Amino acid sequence: MDAQQQWRTEVEQLVRVHGRSRTALMPILQDINRAHSYIPEGAMLAVSSALSVPRTEVYGVASFYAYFSVKPRGRYVIRVCRTISCAKQGEYHPAIATLITELGIGFGETTPDGLFTLEQTNCCGMCDQGPSMVVNEDVHVRLSEASVRALLTEYRQRAGAELKH
Repeated sequence: MDAQQQWRTEVEQLVRVHGRSRTALMPILQDINRAHSYIPEGAMLAVSSALSVPRTEVYGVASFYAYFSVKPRGRYVIRVCRTISCAKQGEYHPAIATLITELGIGFGETTPDGLFTLEQTNCCGMCDQGPSMVVNEDVHVRLSEASVRALLTEYRQRAGAELKH
């Protein structure tokens, strides 16, 4: 089975869950983004065909929302809140510096092992418990240097355990 056929098969499975109407576009793209950490071009083509939605519209939706990506990202996408309310709380700057140092990358980059991508976001919705960040769909609050190190260790161990299965 070639790569495009694999995308058609995966998208058809999602169509069975979400339907074939235009309103299924977002949930299908969300599922693809969640499973692969981004939405590859082949997946967008398969979605376009399955839903009879123009390719440009699928690409427009996939590239518009910050939580979607059309470029490969790490298994764990870390989004750090950059609002002033988070930046003024707790150990914001030491925690972010620790994150950058421990990962060895800057914002917008992915670790060489493909495990982490580091991004900034305008708000995690946790202003009263900042500093905060979201790893994939998990929210972490009251960050400190120690909690950042512990979280990275936890995600690295989780990835190791997932690779063993």
